[in-house]
Amino acid sequence: MATAHSKSAARFMIAPAVFVLLVWMLIPLCMTLYFSFADYRPMRGVFEAWIGFDNYARFFSSSSFIKSLVTTLWMVGSILLITITGGVMMALLLDKPMFGQGIVRILVIAPFFVMPTVSALVWKNMFFNVDNGLFSYAYKFFGLQPYDFLSQAPLFSIIIIVAWQWLPFATLILLTAVQSLDSEQLEAAEMDGAPALARFRFIILPHLSRAITVVILIQTIFLLSIFAEIFVTTNGAFGTRTLTYLVYQRVLESQNIGLGSAGGIVAVILANIIAIFLMRIVGKNLDN
Repeated sequence: MATAHSKSAARFMIAPAVFVLLVWMLIPLCMTLYFSFADYRPMRGVFEAWIGFDNYARFFSSSSFIKSLVTTLWMVGSILLITITGGVMMALLLDKPMFGQGIVRILVIAPFFVMPTVSALVWKNMFFNVDNGLFSYAYKFFGLQPYDFLSQAPLFSIIIIVAWQWLPFATLILLTAVQSLDSEQLEAAEMDGAPALARFRFIILPHLSRAITVVILIQTIFLLSIFAEIFVTTNGAFGTRTLTYLVYQRVLESQNIGLGSAGGIVAVILANIIAIFLMRIVGKNLDN
């Protein structure tokens, strides 16, 4: 049992790290909050310290806000669907004994360690390139006209790129959950004549529910800030502009620091609302 002295010593030792973390987080957040109430356009030499909620009103009233919000939610939802569905199937497959199982697991997990910019460049130039991409060669091999993915299906292309990168993460978490499943339950169900689909639905899937909720929580937090893949492939064109990319355009391309800061605060609030909602779901799931 910890004494009062040991508790005080523990607080004293972690105080520097907590202080640095708070400074690292609070200073940029406070500056963003300050600029969101100001009219600050440095390229035009405009700075008015207080304009009230004008930036927020302009950001919310912009037609780009609703479109970017819908694009963000659609993109995040689609990526989660692909990664969780694919992750469950990959986890079940990798749990089976096979030749070179260790090497296969390493290769499956490898895409998660590729930087988002590099991943986007590889898919853009190696797969989606309409002239020299592998998909174009496959289309030509079957006598079909090459399909320009980034122009004709840009949102789908970005979803595939990001899902490819996050699929290993979901697979790794779900594989750990599958390996913790008591094999005796599956063997008993199999001896009772339960088909494979029934065993998956009533035994495996309920056991994976906690891991799935954790994957949804962690991935959603990161997926709300997708940027590099959009910047490299479409530059926010063709209906691929998310809320994060809209803030970038307002700050750097339009050089409207005040309007971009207001958008940043809105994005932070929305992300926290979603995170709190998901954390409640995870908490209820873990309690069951």
